[in-house]
Amino acid sequence: MLNGKTVLITGGTGSFGRRFTDVVLNRYRPKKLIIFSRDELKQFEMHAQWGEDRYPNIRYFIGDVRDRDRLYRAFDGVDVVVHAAALKQVPAAEYNPIEAVKTNVLGAANVIDAAIDRGVQRVVALSTDKAASPINLYGATKLCSDKLFVAANSYSGGHNTRFSVVRYGNVVGSRGSVVPFFLQRRKTGKLPITDPRMTRFWITLDQGVEFVLASLERMTGGEIFVPKIPSMKLTDLARVIGPDCEMEIIGKRPGEKVHELMVGEDDASNTVEHDEYFAILPTARNWSAKHYIEKNGGRRCPEGFRYSSETNTEWLTVEQLEAMIGSVSNPV
Repeated sequence: MLNGKTVLITGGTGSFGRRFTDVVLNRYRPKKLIIFSRDELKQFEMHAQWGEDRYPNIRYFIGDVRDRDRLYRAFDGVDVVVHAAALKQVPAAEYNPIEAVKTNVLGAANVIDAAIDRGVQRVVALSTDKAASPINLYGATKLCSDKLFVAANSYSGGHNTRFSVVRYGNVVGSRGSVVPFFLQRRKTGKLPITDPRMTRFWITLDQGVEFVLASLERMTGGEIFVPKIPSMKLTDLARVIGPDCEMEIIGKRPGEKVHELMVGEDDASNTVEHDEYFAILPTARNWSAKHYIEKNGGRRCPEGFRYSSETNTEWLTVEQLEAMIGSVSNPV
């Protein structure tokens, strides 16, 4: 699918971008793989691992999705865009709301305009479980971003640019996530727990990359793809990482949910279930769930269905958590 194509990833120096780069360079033969990000140090560090001497098709492009003109330059000749750039820390977004809006909402609008006007063929935007029925600003900006990308299919006109969204949960071992935080804090003998009832969806970086690649291939434009992934209890994770540590209940952080949601009741009537994922379809009139199922398979979700971390049918065992934590040495 990506052979001979020019591929660009925004936020390409982040956790997802680094793993995506590794997979694409070793599995496919892209004409170019462009790493677009605003962090020159991280690009320098990536260049040491994936330099032009070993990978002559890789390019590094300093830029910010807030900068519309820079995106237009970067997207020139690009076939496929994976949009991973975002401000994603929930407390930071609560205290710096305008900055989150500039990157996550206005940046998304810039990506859409540049993709359409530069003739990009396919765009997949990364979302989050926090975008479903959001209670924090980060989730609200990502919900707005999701809506923008879905609607972009309607006004791309004759340009034939297609946009879809991938929504998944917490990534094991990513920068700023709970695993490296707990690994660091267990030295103190105490692990802070915001709420003992808390549950989360759990996905590895490799699973996230594979799901994005699969979504790029199957997308027709307008879908929000949601993988079926397991849930875990925060207290179970704490017991695995620090079995001898005391759990210190500190209360929820600003904008934090006890449980996460990826498909809400209001989306159920527009959602098609497949064996390994859900596809939330647009509500636009030109979309027909019946036609989608005839072409792609699957079955419609019943009214009132919800895909939530606390009612999930798949849960990580202690042994599975131990295996996952053992594979995480340093956040990437």
